[in-house]
Amino acid sequence: MKSKILDAVGISAAVLCLIHCIVFPLLLIVPLGISHNPYIDLAFLFIGAVVVYRITKKMENRWLKFLFWISLSLIFISILTDFLFEVHLPLIYIGAAGLITGHIINFKNHKH
Repeated sequence: MKSKILDAVGISAAVLCLIHCIVFPLLLIVPLGISHNPYIDLAFLFIGAVVVYRITKKMENRWLKFLFWISLSLIFISILTDFLFEVHLPLIYIGAAGLITGHIINFKNHKH
């Protein structure tokens, strides 16, 4: 896949992840019988990891590569904490915002 397509997939997945992370806690307030499922977060993490790996394996810009992997690590730590302690850390929001930012910067840096 071309990098710009991977960036589009990455931006979409990160935005959906961020929307899920923001909206889902609000849905828990409404008594609908909905419970949090960390496997959804894990699915977004897997998609993000595949896209970030494919984008960064040939990337020369070290700080952008660092931004991608740090953002993914923050999401991983948040999901791991959720699985182990059933605590939803705000690191997942920072990680998703970092991935969105990284993909937008990477997308803009490519000549289309």
